[in-house]
Amino acid sequence: MNKVLLVEDDPRVASFITRGLEEHLYEVKTITKGFDAIKEVMENTYNIIILDIMLPDITGFEVCEVLRSRKIIVPILILSALDTPHEKVKGLQAGADDYLAKPFLFEELLARINAQLRRAEFSTGILDFQSYAGVEINMKEQSASRDGKELNLSSRELKLLIFFMKNREKALSRIAIAQAVWNIDFDTTSNTVDVYINYLRNKIDKNFPTPLIHTIKGTGYMLKQKSHES
Repeated sequence: MNKVLLVEDDPRVASFITRGLEEHLYEVKTITKGFDAIKEVMENTYNIIILDIMLPDITGFEVCEVLRSRKIIVPILILSALDTPHEKVKGLQAGADDYLAKPFLFEELLARINAQLRRAEFSTGILDFQSYAGVEINMKEQSASRDGKELNLSSRELKLLIFFMKNREKALSRIAIAQAVWNIDFDTTSNTVDVYINYLRNKIDKNFPTPLIHTIKGTGYMLKQKSHES
């Protein structure tokens, strides 16, 4: 049974979501304050977090930022009455994986939750791919190293590396990377994927004799021990 942490201070909205999710066999725990949510996530395991923005103590944006800074990579779906493009961008930049504006149809919320859980599957079985070409990922500690040297990755960089590790030696398009790591449709005018690839390269390849992340012209990127530059 998938466990959902619902961070929502409106009892009517919380009751509506809880009732619907429990009918679909989700286990739901509701928390009304941001600091309590952070404490709960640090002490217990959840498959997904549904997070309101306007909370009594701190904002959902701040909750998101704290969790990501502590290497918590559980999917976070922001649910908020704030639905301007600026707020949505702010939520994604804070570390959220998806953003749904209120009011909403429960069917859409359920579909987005299921989509997040499917995307989260890329990190399952990562133990089978824990070590490759000197790179090691410690899922328990949410850390990564190369040749024994700590890489000090952000939560988003770690998520990107996990995706590369599970799909090692495969050419990955920018679309596939954007959908898996950010849960967004790839915008050809955006350089977000390329920017984060460069961030990861600076940590995983810089000061090491052999590059692992290669650009595949016309396609995207590949994690491979030997060069596959086109």
